[in-house]
Amino acid sequence: MLDVGKWPVFALLPPEELRLIRQACVFGSAANEALYVTVNDEVFALGTNCSGCLGLGDLQSTIEPRRIDVLCGKKIESLSYGTGPHVVIATADGEVFAWGHNGYSQLGNGTTNHGLTPALVSTNLLSKRVTEVACGSHHTIALTTDGEVFAWGYNNSGQVGSGSTANQPTPRRVSSCLQNKVVVNIACGQLCSMAVLDNGEIYGWGYNCNGQLGLGNNGNQQTPCRIAALQGVNIVQVRAYGETDLIHLKKVQFLFSLICLFLQVTCGYAHTLALTDEGMVYAWGANSYGQLGTGNKSNQALPTLINTDKERMVEVAACHTSHTSAAKTQSGQVLMWGQCRGQAVASPHLTHFSSTDDVFACFATPAVTWHLLSVDGDDYLTVAQSLKKEFDSPEISDLKFLVDGKCIHVHKALLKIRCEHFRALLNETDEDTLQIHQFSYLVYRAFLEYLYTDTINLPPEDAIGLLDLATFYRETRLKRLCQETIKRGITEENAITLLSAAVKYEARDLEEFCFKFCVNHLTAVTQTQAFADMDHDLLKNFISKASRYGAFKN
Repeated sequence: MLDVGKWPVFALLPPEELRLIRQACVFGSAANEALYVTVNDEVFALGTNCSGCLGLGDLQSTIEPRRIDVLCGKKIESLSYGTGPHVVIATADGEVFAWGHNGYSQLGNGTTNHGLTPALVSTNLLSKRVTEVACGSHHTIALTTDGEVFAWGYNNSGQVGSGSTANQPTPRRVSSCLQNKVVVNIACGQLCSMAVLDNGEIYGWGYNCNGQLGLGNNGNQQTPCRIAALQGVNIVQVRAYGETDLIHLKKVQFLFSLICLFLQVTCGYAHTLALTDEGMVYAWGANSYGQLGTGNKSNQALPTLINTDKERMVEVAACHTSHTSAAKTQSGQVLMWGQCRGQAVASPHLTHFSSTDDVFACFATPAVTWHLLSVDGDDYLTVAQSLKKEFDSPEISDLKFLVDGKCIHVHKALLKIRCEHFRALLNETDEDTLQIHQFSYLVYRAFLEYLYTDTINLPPEDAIGLLDLATFYRETRLKRLCQETIKRGITEENAITLLSAAVKYEARDLEEFCFKFCVNHLTAVTQTQAFADMDHDLLKNFISKASRYGAFKN
């Protein structure tokens, strides 16, 4: 199961649908559009559908998922999006499909008409097998299995790499300095493009006013230029950002005299990040939000080594729509910096997240995904998911409760860990079956399930019985959860019943909540059967307290 719960656009999907998701992407100016692929290789879209970017054949927004029939079964390998937005994918067969905004020919079909459905990008690519795609604001680049790069779309700053600033209506191979070279990784900032070669060299082209090409100057480049300052440094991954500052030129040149390989490059809005084979991270470009992680907000036109406390990095992350940066260490820790929910974090900050994806879901603006989210098809379960799955499963349980003639299968060790009552009880008995008489099956099963999942799933009337149990077993947190459940489910019909329960179980906060609800809906509440059957002493206290509260004033 792919955890997409941190992105609000998925909030209305039922659990059974969420469990089927294997790939997902969130995009749009307000992270209000999404595509996802299910375990059955069906592709669905939902959201505002700006410029037809959902690929549904129309411009209608949809709060519920709709299937993109033409993409079902295509097996998406790479996906990227622009700010129009336009969307581009590469399939397992090496085909490229594009749709959405096309005002600058970023769909590569030779026109400027928006594409409402996914269309094959064929010009100059039919004989090629594309493995990766990347989008800037309104341009697209693609990487083939032969290590060639093709580009098309908006080209006002040379980001297509054609040697001019004329827009490119169809895919054109980026040659010049990349001729006879093998590219292994690509990335796009808003108006620039980056490529990593198989020998670890990095080339950049396009907009450079913030120094995001890492060339030591601020001039735009219409053809790929090698980042000379990285000579002898091997990049494995790059992500882009931006801004310029030449103060540390000599220091940077010394740093890059060290021998290492760059494995990855990635681009933010106007800055770039690069990851070496030794786990070091370099950054350059714009830095007004601290997105370079240098501890200040000065732009850097040359690559600068980021201080990560000697931790070895295995991934860097950025997105061309934001000024946020993230990285993951070999030990699994996740760092973030840059624009984080409006704050400027100038140095890498350690988080509690387990994935760089979480940084963008919780702190980026907009909260889009920085790449295509994917989960392996091995049905891996977390510890919490595994425990939930084994609740009331007789296969490996070693204890069962008999309640109202029905069995509930559990595990002694877990009960001892989670509940003091059971720790004492099970240390005194070796029985494998225990009978429960004082609580109903529904209530007791909900209690045991809570010990496995930390949640309760009961209507408010039944939560009263669970509140009784929580009070009896002195389960403070469970008691609080029951009170919250009851509060959410209070109505004029059940308000008096819930008030009575709150008084009985000494739930003071709940009692006050129910009392105020009754007073605020006094006319309707006093006409219910529950009010007519109210205990005499409780009725007397209610009327007295309501009078002091001013409920009977004209």
